[in-house]
Amino acid sequence: MRSRLTAAAAILGALVGIGLASAGYFVGEALKVARSSERFVTVRGFAERNVESNLVIWPITFRDTGNDLVELQKTVDSHKSYVKAFLAESGFRPEEVSEMPPQVTDLKAQTYGDGQKRDYRYIATATVTLRTPDVKSAKKAMDNSGKLVLQGIVMAEQDYARSTEFLFTSLNDIKPAMIAEATKNARQAAEQFARDSGARVGNIRQASQGLFTIEDRDKGSPDHKKVRVVTTVEYFLAND
Repeated sequence: MRSRLTAAAAILGALVGIGLASAGYFVGEALKVARSSERFVTVRGFAERNVESNLVIWPITFRDTGNDLVELQKTVDSHKSYVKAFLAESGFRPEEVSEMPPQVTDLKAQTYGDGQKRDYRYIATATVTLRTPDVKSAKKAMDNSGKLVLQGIVMAEQDYARSTEFLFTSLNDIKPAMIAEATKNARQAAEQFARDSGARVGNIRQASQGLFTIEDRDKGSPDHKKVRVVTTVEYFLAND
């Protein structure tokens, strides 16, 4: 009887040992797979396109001077009317043109000055703004703006607040294609890395899209833009 119990215990111990060994094997294989799946490479993909502006904002700023505010206002109104007539003759619709009330500076009321003696007391600065998608016609009108000077309109120098802007507003139309191009570029980089390291590229582990940037193509062509995007992608690597 005792010998039978001893034999049963031995068999049971052997089975338990086999079970533990099997479990250890599968755990080891799982860890091996987990470790191999942690191999990945991080790459960046780049896409760039040259596009033309589809919106222009052109603030036409001019200055008038005088000693009588009423007469000065009449002069400003007259010049505003001529600027708007010039834009209408250039083919622009009234809804594309807006104007701001003039800003009047009283030189006599200023507590500081440059010491120069002037024949006028007031300076009025007025702006008529053109906002249009017809960039080609706007550029042509800019080239012909000398006609305004011939009418006695003194054009003011543009500053940061009143500078001509050429904009590209159709980014959403090209976004999908550019993201696809950048992702393709990233995968090519990953495949090159995998070949050099004796591996192959697997699925995407993680991906992030950088910000789109729109810049002037160059200083001399503000109506031509350069659109760029960079994507960062992590790919799993597997052994060949």
